[in-house]
Amino acid sequence: MPQRRHLAAVIVAALAAPRIAAAQARPVRVIVPFAPGGQSDTVMRLLQPKMSEHLGVPVVVENRPGAGGAVGAGVVAAAAPDGTTLFFDSFGFVVQPLVQRGLPFDYATAFAPVAQVVAAPYVLVVKRDFPATDLAGFINAAKQRQGVPFGSPGIGTVGHLAGALLAHRAGITLEHVAYRGGADAARDIAAGNLDAAISTANSLRPLTLEGRARGIALTSAERRGTMADLPTIAESGFPGFDLTSWNGIFAPSATPPAVVARLEAAAHHAIGDETVRQRLTASGNDPIAGTSAAFAELIRRDGAMVRQLVADTGMRLD
Repeated sequence: MPQRRHLAAVIVAALAAPRIAAAQARPVRVIVPFAPGGQSDTVMRLLQPKMSEHLGVPVVVENRPGAGGAVGAGVVAAAAPDGTTLFFDSFGFVVQPLVQRGLPFDYATAFAPVAQVVAAPYVLVVKRDFPATDLAGFINAAKQRQGVPFGSPGIGTVGHLAGALLAHRAGITLEHVAYRGGADAARDIAAGNLDAAISTANSLRPLTLEGRARGIALTSAERRGTMADLPTIAESGFPGFDLTSWNGIFAPSATPPAVVARLEAAAHHAIGDETVRQRLTASGNDPIAGTSAAFAELIRRDGAMVRQLVADTGMRLD
């Protein structure tokens, strides 16, 4: 019986080989499910030239925003599993199954993780005249005011989740204000119209450098990224606190392992380029040359964490 299964696998691979070889000569399109100029779009366009160099074919970035990423995800879920259509998503990938109902595909089974390429630390900042210089002061102010409004890049983002988790563990009230992106929240912080925000270092660091906002703490488990001078929430009295966004590449789920390995190698080639790494770092990202197996485990772990967080806090994701 094992010999028959092995023979069947060999036959299937032999039949698929010509089709895969033909696909490898065609351009690769990468679906980014967000608008041009945002975090995900910026990261993918930095990787694009070096991935194309490694694959030997054009790599074309196609923005398909809508429904928190589900529109773009649907395009890739329905695509041929030959490595010519890829999906470039963020941490929201593990949140969407809890938000979107009635989708014609299942996030858990429709995609094959290829590689994580960056980690994106988030940071809690306050407007410049807010009466707090550290996390203890921020929590005390929230207790005295019976709540503090905080902005995030949107519902279900790391900023939203981190605020809900901090409020739950600190026993305070934080009122979530969902923006359409980190830049919009940053503008209201800079104008003094918003007390606090939790977003990427890329969005908020310029304000702290200009003195228009004050950094309080990082949401990641360890100090990292361009704002590593700030303490983490974990080291400021909440051990185990760890929420970090990421970006990574996915293929349709039935993509052959050899094709996934080829795409993973292309991602590693791009991440290994020193100029690309410098530009990613300058944009507030930590380059990660992750394997497909490690990426799959990250998604499993983050998905379980989000489900537990929603259950513990009762937070709404709609």
